[in-house]
Amino acid sequence: MKLLTVNIGRLRPNARTDGPNGLSGIDKRPVEGLVEVRDPGPKGVGGSGLSGDAVGDLRHHGGSDQAVYAFAREDLDDWERELGGRKLANGVFGENFTTLGLDVSGALIGERWRVGADLILEVTSGRIPCRTFAEHVQEKGWVKRFTQRGVTGAYLRVIEPGAVRAGDPVEIVHRPDHEITAALQFRASTTERTLLPSLLAAGEALHSEALRTAREYAAQQG
Repeated sequence: MKLLTVNIGRLRPNARTDGPNGLSGIDKRPVEGLVEVRDPGPKGVGGSGLSGDAVGDLRHHGGSDQAVYAFAREDLDDWERELGGRKLANGVFGENFTTLGLDVSGALIGERWRVGADLILEVTSGRIPCRTFAEHVQEKGWVKRFTQRGVTGAYLRVIEPGAVRAGDPVEIVHRPDHEITAALQFRASTTERTLLPSLLAAGEALHSEALRTAREYAAQQG
């Protein structure tokens, strides 16, 4: 398992973003050399966990629970076939890390990865598609298609900071004792909300917003 590329973005125009001045950092591209990764701070204040990576709309993107977004190269390859052979470069889904040999969407909430020598990350949730993503990809009905497929990639928080580069190994150093994956969390938050109470098994490792929603739903259902 390895980090195929590290991808960062600068602010570029996006017609459907809610970011200031119509700018978004979703257009991420591979970079060479070491990139520092650290906890960016709370959502709404902190942006990306990667040094040099721009976030246009801090209300919806970035922050501690979404410090890093990872997506598997194998899943990009599947989408290439689905989209009739369209070539999808690493970073095209707005992911910071494009991985190889790792089931990212099947990762457990609270699962921890060591990337390179020092960086420790923890899986917090799947990624819910938005109109900024759809505008960037430029495929008809993209939000619906991405949702139906349910291969979401994973958001991660920084447990221990570190510097990483393309080619670094990825090692799973902890797997929690439950069955809540990033993909299951995504389904519970979108198409199968009756699954929301099951997310509570992941506890505080879950993205704070998803945890609050699961608790509220469970309370309403008695």
